[in-house]
Amino acid sequence: MSLLTIGTMAFDDVETPFGKAEKIVGGACTYISYAASYFTNDINLSAVIGGDFPKSELETLKQKGVNLEGLEIKEDEKSFYWSGKYHMNMNSRDTLITDLNVLADFNPVLPESYKSSQYVMLGNLTPSIQASVLDQLDGTQKLIAMDTMNFWMDVAMEDLKKVIARVDLLIINDEEARQLSGEYAIVKAARVIKDMGVKYLIIKKGEHGALLFYDDHIFFAPAIPLADVFDPTGAGDTFAGGVLGYLAKTKDHSYANFKRSIIYGSAMASFCVEKFGVERLKELDQETIQARVREFYELVKFEI
Repeated sequence: MSLLTIGTMAFDDVETPFGKAEKIVGGACTYISYAASYFTNDINLSAVIGGDFPKSELETLKQKGVNLEGLEIKEDEKSFYWSGKYHMNMNSRDTLITDLNVLADFNPVLPESYKSSQYVMLGNLTPSIQASVLDQLDGTQKLIAMDTMNFWMDVAMEDLKKVIARVDLLIINDEEARQLSGEYAIVKAARVIKDMGVKYLIIKKGEHGALLFYDDHIFFAPAIPLADVFDPTGAGDTFAGGVLGYLAKTKDHSYANFKRSIIYGSAMASFCVEKFGVERLKELDQETIQARVREFYELVKFEI
């Protein structure tokens, strides 16, 4: 079933304790699309890039089943660029450079074929852009999910809350959940956020896994302990792509299936961090993914 992803496609310069990589392909749409492509080959992408973005990358996305009709290419301009350096714990980082370039005036106009996409992932963009995308949809959607960040809570909180009230699933990290809700305890924070109108809530905790809040249920998905984490950039978007891709494939929004979707999302994120950029996500196969999912199962399996 069709999945629409709206967000960024970018160049990243990343430095971690394990090495440095320059001008690697990144951006939320890129990570989401690659992760989701292992579950559905009906992905509609909406983003903006400059003429400097590699055409080979676009061809690879097409081969993965990604429809680029909604991709805006400004040949004479530069793509969005981000540079950052991670600390030793890999959970915190310093942003060194952010050049919006073509993203500065991005105003997505959805092709007609995109408007009936059954699953939607709104990447981390301004709440006004997210609202504009929602206004363009035809109303037949099965599930709409969104991401956001602390910055929008600082400068556009009221607009952000209006968008949250219009979506089904919000995916944010624990720091963002605390700021959005004004509550430090995660369970209390989740209650406040769900009262904003969102049906389902996923709170990411980085290397410590993720929490699903579904009706009165709470489910915890661990993160696989990895010996080497080379690059956490894009792991959250990869997680979201895995979750939405799995839900689009199964078309099942039950609590049991939502739990499975988080495990698949976590599995995809665990691959993402094993190499710089999206390189690890390009080379996966179903056998490798299922083997990683079984590792999650073995990690938490026990009998009462």
